[in-house]
Amino acid sequence: MIRPNEIANEISEYDWNDILARDLSFSEIETKFSQEVAIYAGIARDPDNPEWTEEDFANARPAIEVVPHIVAEYRRTRGKQAKPVKQRVSIRLDSDVAEHFRAGGAGWQTRLNETLRRAVFGP
Repeated sequence: MIRPNEIANEISEYDWNDILARDLSFSEIETKFSQEVAIYAGIARDPDNPEWTEEDFANARPAIEVVPHIVAEYRRTRGKQAKPVKQRVSIRLDSDVAEHFRAGGAGWQTRLNETLRRAVFGP
């Protein structure tokens, strides 16, 4: 296997081929070189995960073409909500009130709803 570009500055081609030819453990490779080299060596040695060739890439097809029934089953669809459905409303707020809630970042509408709920129904 060709030495990955990501580790080319850490290890020579000779050492890379030597690692792949010998039965060194992860910790032995990590101690001598680095954790990243050990990880790439583990990937390179995995028989269930061979490196793709140009031919593999040329022959690759989208999953929807190969197993459409599986893709259809796992497409994201929104099911029924577990909690009561909320209503979409349009409301006019004073600028300072809107800015206060928006300043809290994402989720500001939820926080506004919680504040209104406490004001109407109590703590």
